[in-house]
Amino acid sequence: MSGGVDSSVAAYLLQKEGCKLIGITMKTWGYDEIPERDSGCCSLETIYNARNVANALGFPHYTIDFTDKFNEIVISNFVDEYLLGHTPNPCVLCNKSIKWGELLKKAESLGADYIATGHYAKILFNENTGRYNISAANDKLKDQSYALWQLSQYALSKTIFPLSNYTKPEIREIAHKLGLKSADTPDSQEICFVPDDDYRELLKIRLPELNAKISDGDIIYNEKVIGKHKGYPFYTIGQRRGLNISLGKPVYVSKIDAGNNIVYVDDEDKLYNTTFSVKDINLMTFDKLEGRMNALVKIRYKDTPSEAVIEQISDENILVKFEQPKKSITPGQSAVFYNEFGLIGGGIIDEIIK
Repeated sequence: MSGGVDSSVAAYLLQKEGCKLIGITMKTWGYDEIPERDSGCCSLETIYNARNVANALGFPHYTIDFTDKFNEIVISNFVDEYLLGHTPNPCVLCNKSIKWGELLKKAESLGADYIATGHYAKILFNENTGRYNISAANDKLKDQSYALWQLSQYALSKTIFPLSNYTKPEIREIAHKLGLKSADTPDSQEICFVPDDDYRELLKIRLPELNAKISDGDIIYNEKVIGKHKGYPFYTIGQRRGLNISLGKPVYVSKIDAGNNIVYVDDEDKLYNTTFSVKDINLMTFDKLEGRMNALVKIRYKDTPSEAVIEQISDENILVKFEQPKKSITPGQSAVFYNEFGLIGGGIIDEIIK
């Protein structure tokens, strides 16, 4: 329970179905010891909101401190990926390791048979294969299946998504009827542990010596040095603003060379590619891909799925080739594969193949 409208209504819907509930709110970054944020997810206000909902519905509520694990797994990976010149998606890793890792273990220790969240997604079970997979929620604007691709078969077998058949307006309407404070609270678009939605500030706080080591590296366009950058981790593929260079036309970050402290920029048409590989794969619909397969592929959360061919080339890697060139394929982001039955699986974008 985050204290927000979705998890609060999810609890109400489950109780209405006759489920016996335990409410758990995760403390993951710490309102009391980390200066980066003092509001939003994991703030005292949201913890109190979650507790008030649990009290109103009459079930026990626990706030459990996962700060150490969250720092060790999620924030450390976030920082490390930027130091490699990548652009990570910490919510994907948090879902796998914290919510469906540490939280699931804790819930089971408290006697729970399942965990339920306010995510907008569906879980399907194929009796022929004996495997679970995720598919898109009814509300396509709120669908969160993209961020859930790393969940294991065991985790899926222990999960309920009560909001899968609802739209966000319907959930807000139920919240209004229940008199929830969060009924009209806007959805957060920020990463929970990033100050003012600016990951650069987080990197500076976590690594105070970083700026001196990596600033004033070269910005290269068409094999020529055209300027100096502020530090390669502070740039992302496709970025146009904040480059502080003047060529009389817009250019975009096209490649980040962390090893040599170089940021490459290029014209917009050079940002398009068709082929890339992913690593750290997790498959849901199948245990392993056999041969080439047609799929719809998303390369970022708000991306429109595009037709592609996927092929598993090793235990840990899948090759993806879009039918049409795709803009700003970004190492570190998740590539997620869908077919008509739902989410096939996904991986972390590793290498762009020219």
